Amino acid sequence: MTIFRNMNITSSALTANRLRMDVVSSNMANAETTRGTYVNGEWQPYKRKMVVMQSDRSPSFSSLLHSEINKSQNNGVKVTDILEDNTPFNLVYNPTHPDANDQGYVQMPNVDPLKEMTDLISATRSYEANVTVFNTNKNILTKTLEIGK
Repeated sequence: MTIFRNMNITSSALTANRLRMDVVSSNMANAETTRGTYVNGEWQPYKRKMVVMQSDRSPSFSSLLHSEINKSQNNGVKVTDILEDNTPFNLVYNPTHPDANDQGYVQMPNVDPLKEMTDLISATRSYEANVTVFNTNKNILTKTLEIGK
């Protein structure tokens, strides 16, 4: 077992949560963007994005059995995908908007600021918890090195 294994696991979670916060920030910044992507000859609103995270390795029976042999495997977190939310766009009546349809409705992004703030708070708290774990591991290693003095 390497002495930095816990720090590697924690740093993978820090990286994943940082990306999660970046995606939430992008969603919030584009909450009013009616021209996100150009599809089939017309502009579509911005689609909300979501981060998919999972364990860095799936704990199968054989991997757990051989875990004593191969200690270099990381059990951290990794981002597997960034998905677009396929919920329908919000229709807002605004006939003066340049992207309004014939009935005066504008397709707005499917970004809910309340959901985004909830995700941001969750990612921030998780990030803070992992910073605490990282600092605790660092203090433990420092104290371990002081034992030999």
